[in-house]
Amino acid sequence: MSPEKVVEIAGFITGALCVWLVARQNPWNWPIGIANNIAFLVLFWGSGLYADSGLQVVYVVLAVYGWWAWVRGGDQHTTLHVSRTTTPQWIWLAVAGVLGTGLLHWVLTTFTESNVPFWDAITTVLSLLATWGQARKKIECWWLWIAADVIYVPLYAYKELYLTAVLYVGFMVLCVIGLRNWMKDEVRV
Repeated sequence: MSPEKVVEIAGFITGALCVWLVARQNPWNWPIGIANNIAFLVLFWGSGLYADSGLQVVYVVLAVYGWWAWVRGGDQHTTLHVSRTTTPQWIWLAVAGVLGTGLLHWVLTTFTESNVPFWDAITTVLSLLATWGQARKKIECWWLWIAADVIYVPLYAYKELYLTAVLYVGFMVLCVIGLRNWMKDEVRV
């Protein structure tokens, strides 16, 4: 078995476990996610998905924040509860999404030989926005993850990362489960 396949399998296992734990609001999703990020950083760089590779570094930083936020980020440093994204937050997310996608697309077309710069950029930005929502336990993060996964599946298949494409189909299923679970646990303000 090639080293690339071993890394892809490691990413598959840690990714599936991480999303399963997120759907159940288990804070251990964050360290498992860090292991997943390391595997995917290596895999995506080798496949020419440079934004996705760089995204893994950002994910590690966000995972540390998310872990803290889930355990101590609520009122008076208590456990954070599930809530909805506010209108001002949506405006901020939309502006950041458009600007981030445009900037990252420019970086990828200018400084790399990426043959999928737009798709790499938009999935990266959607994933960052979803991760922010996940770290803050915003229900709508699941919709952002689903949108990213709908693009990721054919993108990874195009890059011949078939096991990863299958993983992202599974992520979509787990996203629906997570959305349903979080909606049940939403704290109404």
